[in-house]
Amino acid sequence: MKPFPTALALALAATAGLAAPAWAACPDDATIDAFVADWQAKTPSTALGAVDSMEDALCAQGKIVERLAASLGPVVGHKAGLTSKATQERFGVGEPVRGVLLRDTLLDDGATVPAGFGARPLFEADLILVVASDAVNDATTPAEALSHISEIRPFIELPDLAVAKEVALDGKLITAINVAARLGIVGEPVDVYPGVLEMLAGMTVKVVDGEGTELASTPGSAVLGNPVESVLWLVRNGVKLKAGDMVSVGSIGPLLPPKPGMEVTVRYLGLPGDPEVSVAFE
Repeated sequence: MKPFPTALALALAATAGLAAPAWAACPDDATIDAFVADWQAKTPSTALGAVDSMEDALCAQGKIVERLAASLGPVVGHKAGLTSKATQERFGVGEPVRGVLLRDTLLDDGATVPAGFGARPLFEADLILVVASDAVNDATTPAEALSHISEIRPFIELPDLAVAKEVALDGKLITAINVAARLGIVGEPVDVYPGVLEMLAGMTVKVVDGEGTELASTPGSAVLGNPVESVLWLVRNGVKLKAGDMVSVGSIGPLLPPKPGMEVTVRYLGLPGDPEVSVAFE
């Protein structure tokens, strides 16, 4: 008999907008526990291996999130991943994937974190959109979606690929490991008004190190044409957003490796005030 997820896992799946996985060939509890133990120890994991279907992946994600939430706090938002052509090509997928954000994984601007914050740590420019109203779930255009967004917040995501290098990472396995969510650095809010929609697509997102050396420069349009499209993609794929939810729109530029002593700032040139957010690696 195939294992059934616990009631809490189902509740978390519902919160994350995941399909109820009662008929999925979900990884068993021992497999999930082994992965979570590796994740907590920052050890590249071989526990999961290949995942047969997206339904199985979402079931695994629900179980993993259930366990991590016990120490990292509740779900406070959603994460669209692989939203740029470059990241889709890197992992051999044709569309984005989705995960969730846990409260205590989000750190303030200027935070210092270990360079080895995960098993396979990386950093990337990202952006958070904060939901103002659950009416966003009825939006069909970027302009409609933006009208239900209360804040734009600079965001450096610190993902962790988590699995051993010999394990092939595809869209299903990336989904299973909660789209590699580990930590993130959240900047100060930027006000939202209608003209910001064009700014989001037209902005240039620059990543620079502590010496001012440019590490990456990417237009906002690299994210599905406009970062607000990530919100629409999540809604179209069954995620039910509510007021206060944070939405990580996905990579704006390349995934980069952190190094001890490195300082990184991401600048959003073209948004009001050219906001920025920084992190230091120790």
